[in-house]
Amino acid sequence: MFAPRDPDEYLLDTERRVIRIRRHWSCLIWDTFEAVALIAVCVMISYILPAAMWMLQNVLWYVALFLVLRFAYKVIEWWVERLVVTDKRFVMTKGVWTTQVLMMPITKVTDLTYERPFLGRILGYGTMVVESAGQIQALNRIEYLPKPEAFYDTISHLVFGDKQKQAEKFSMIKAQRAARRGKPMVG
Repeated sequence: MFAPRDPDEYLLDTERRVIRIRRHWSCLIWDTFEAVALIAVCVMISYILPAAMWMLQNVLWYVALFLVLRFAYKVIEWWVERLVVTDKRFVMTKGVWTTQVLMMPITKVTDLTYERPFLGRILGYGTMVVESAGQIQALNRIEYLPKPEAFYDTISHLVFGDKQKQAEKFSMIKAQRAARRGKPMVG
């Protein structure tokens, strides 16, 4: 009931899932550093204070507890955010308390660019800039993508590749799945 919905539940029966990922873990580096540094400061100040200032020590420990809970929330937020790319659209789901579903049709994509900063090359992440005709879409900049080259190649193939071969491949995959389930293939 309280668990976020699986992103695949938002897909249509006619869609084929191509990619399903979450952002690279490195998007949590700054939050981790911030939490550890602030907790260390709270603990050190708490130990430096004289015993007579027990009220301030308690406040510092509650601040440290708040920082731990805030970091845990950031990790949970990262964990539930997913990006699914199908043969028809991009779908991103995110949110712990309120679920947001962002969507952009593949047919609207006019240009793809990916960037890899120096740290991204070392850790294996990048940023994808998806440009579309007309207005700025909800998914125009996707940061901290793991394996951005493979993502770029796959999206390029979907957007600019041979549509007939993709349709044949999809119908073959659909037939194989139906055969595994024991269902007859209709129309």
